[in-house]
Amino acid sequence: MDLNGFNGAGLLQPALWAVAVGALVILVRVSNVFRYIPNNQVGIVEKLWAMKGSVGGGFIALNGEAGYEPEVLRGGLHLLFPFMYRIHKSDLVTVGQGKIAYVFARDGAPLGASQVLGANDSEDNSDFQDARRFLLGGGQKGPQRKILREGTYAINTTQFAVITDDRVYGHALSGQEQTVLEGMQLTIAERWGFTPVVLAADHDLVGIVTVHDGPSLPPGEIIAPEIGTELCEAETFHNNFQEPEKFLRGGGYRGRQLQVIVEGTWYINRLFATVEAVPKTVIPVGNVGVVIFYTGPQTDDVSGEQYRHGELVVNGSRGVWKDPLLPGKYAFNTYAGKIEIIPTVNFILKWVRGEVGAMKLDENLSEISLITKDAFEPTLPLSVVMHIDYKKAPMIIQRFGDVKKLVEQTLDPMVSAFFKNIAQKMTLIELLQNRAAIQQESASEMKEKFASYSLDLQEVLIGTPRAPAGDHTIEDILIQLRSRQVAREQIETYKEQERAAVQERALNEAKATAAAQTALTQSLIQIKVNENEGAAALARAQKDAETRKVTAAAVGEQSRLEGQGEADRVLAVGAANAQATKLSVDAYGGPEFRLAEQNFAKFADALTRINQPLVPQFLMSGAQGQEGGNAGLIPTAMLSSMFGRMMPDALAKLKDEAPRTGHRVNGQ
Repeated sequence: MDLNGFNGAGLLQPALWAVAVGALVILVRVSNVFRYIPNNQVGIVEKLWAMKGSVGGGFIALNGEAGYEPEVLRGGLHLLFPFMYRIHKSDLVTVGQGKIAYVFARDGAPLGASQVLGANDSEDNSDFQDARRFLLGGGQKGPQRKILREGTYAINTTQFAVITDDRVYGHALSGQEQTVLEGMQLTIAERWGFTPVVLAADHDLVGIVTVHDGPSLPPGEIIAPEIGTELCEAETFHNNFQEPEKFLRGGGYRGRQLQVIVEGTWYINRLFATVEAVPKTVIPVGNVGVVIFYTGPQTDDVSGEQYRHGELVVNGSRGVWKDPLLPGKYAFNTYAGKIEIIPTVNFILKWVRGEVGAMKLDENLSEISLITKDAFEPTLPLSVVMHIDYKKAPMIIQRFGDVKKLVEQTLDPMVSAFFKNIAQKMTLIELLQNRAAIQQESASEMKEKFASYSLDLQEVLIGTPRAPAGDHTIEDILIQLRSRQVAREQIETYKEQERAAVQERALNEAKATAAAQTALTQSLIQIKVNENEGAAALARAQKDAETRKVTAAAVGEQSRLEGQGEADRVLAVGAANAQATKLSVDAYGGPEFRLAEQNFAKFADALTRINQPLVPQFLMSGAQGQEGGNAGLIPTAMLSSMFGRMMPDALAKLKDEAPRTGHRVNGQ
C-alpha cells in the first residue's frame, strides 16, 4: 500500500467538502432562499424576474411582475424562491413624541391640475402601511395630505418616503429624488412643520391660516369664508384644519382663511396650511373698536336717512360695522378687516409743538399764529378736551377714515380760524386780560361746530400768548402789567397788615381775657350767685310785703272798726255831755257864764297843783342904766289891776268864737 497516496487523498476529501459547503452557502446566500430580517427593520422585496415580465406602469409590481413588491417582510427568518428575489432592509419609521412626519408617495395616480397634495379621502388611499391597498384604492403620488403622528410604522420606504425632522426614510432613491425630498424637508422646517402649532394662553396670540390646496377663491374675494366649524356636522368638521379632507369636502377654498385658531395644540399639515401667529386685538377700557370689514356678504345701509356721509352695515357684513366692539380681547383676523381704536373717555388735543398725547392724534399740531388789533403777532398755545360717543364712533370712521385725519384735516383749520378771528378784534393787552372770557366764548361757540362732526366738546383751555423768537415786545408789556399788579398787591398787603394789627390787638385782648379767665369765671359765678340771692331776697321781701299788706289791711280794718266803735261811743258820750252841758248852760243863764265857770275852775285847779301864789309879792323889774341889773318890785295891786283888765278881753274873744264852735255866749 502506498502510504503517501493514501495520505494525500485523505487530506483532499475534507477540503473538497469544505469547498462544497462554502459553495453551497454562497449559492444559498446568492439565491436569497433564506433571509433574516431584524425586528427593528422591514424587508423590501424586489422581484428579479417573473413569467409576467416587468411592470407596465409605475414601479410597484401589483400583479406579480418583476419589480418592487408592495408587501414588506417583517422581522424573522424568511424562505424565498431561489434566485427570484432581492431583499432590501430598511429601518422602521419612527416619529418622536410631539413630532409630525410627512409622507411622499413615489407611485400612484397622478395629482389633479389644481392639486398640491395627494388626496387621502378614504381609508384605502390613506393607509401608508399597506402599499397595495393604497395603490388599488386610488392613492395619488406626491406629498400627501395626511401626516404621521407619534409612533413606529412598518412602511414600504420604496413606495413611501417618510420625511421627519432628523432624516428621510426612503429606499432606492435616486440623486434627483433625494434632492427633492431634502428640499421638501427644508421647506417644512422653515414652516416649523415638524412640530404642532402651539398657541400658549399667556401669549395672547391668534393663528391666521393660509390653505395651499383646494379650489381657488371666487373672483372679488380675498378671504375664504368659514366652513366646517360646527362640531355636530361630522362630515365637514375639520377641527381647525387638522383634517384637510373634511375641510375640502365642506367646500373650503385655497387662500387665507377667515377662520382663525386660538389657544391650544394643533397638528396641522404645513404643506396643506401654514399658520401665522399674530397678537390678539385688545381694546382697552375707555375705548371702542370700529370694524372695517373687507369680506362678507353685501348688505343694506343701516345708517339712516339723516346720515349722508357713507354707509354702515350690520356686523359680519362687508363695510363699516354699525356696532363697535366694546373693551376686551378679540381673536380678530387682521387680514379680513381693520379695527380703529376710538377713545370714549375724555382726551386732550394740544396745539403745542413737541407735546404729543398717548394716541398721537396731535403730533402734527402746533401753536396758532395770531394777529391782534394793534398789529402784534403772538402764537397761542391751546388745549381742547373732547369726548366721542361710542355709538357715533362708526360714523366718524365712515366719514373721515380715522380720528387723526379728522383732527388734522378738519379740527385744526377750524379751531385756528376761530381764534384768528377773535384776535383781530382785540389788542394784545385785551387778549391777555380777557383770557377767561375768550375761553368761555370759544367753548360755547365751538361746541355746536364739534357736534356737527359727531364730537362732544368738553372744554377749551387757552394758554398764554407767546412772541416769536427774538421779539421782546410782549415781554415788556407783561413786565408793565406785572408792575401794576405788584403795586396793587402792595396796597392789598398794607390793608392786610392793618387788618392783621387789628387782629393782633384783638388777639392780645383775647389772651388777656384768657389769662384772667379764672377770676372772670369766678366773678361771673359770683354775679350769678348774687343774682340768685337777690332774687331770693326779692322773693322774700315780696312775700313779707304781701304778708304786711294783708296784716296792715287786717289791722286797718280792725282799727277802722275800733275807731268806728270809739267814734260811736264818743259821739254818744258827746251827745249826752252836750245835752247835759246844754242843760247846765241853760241853768247858768247862758253859755258865756258856763264857759267862764269852767275856765276859772281849770285855772284854780292848776294853781292848786303848782303850789305857787297866784300874785307874787314883789315884781322884779330892771331900769336902764342901773348897775347890776337890779330888779324893781311890782306891787300886787298892780297885777290885780292888770288881770282885771284882761278878763273882759277874754270874754269878748269867747263871744267871737262862739258862732264858729256852736256855743252860745250870753244867751246867743
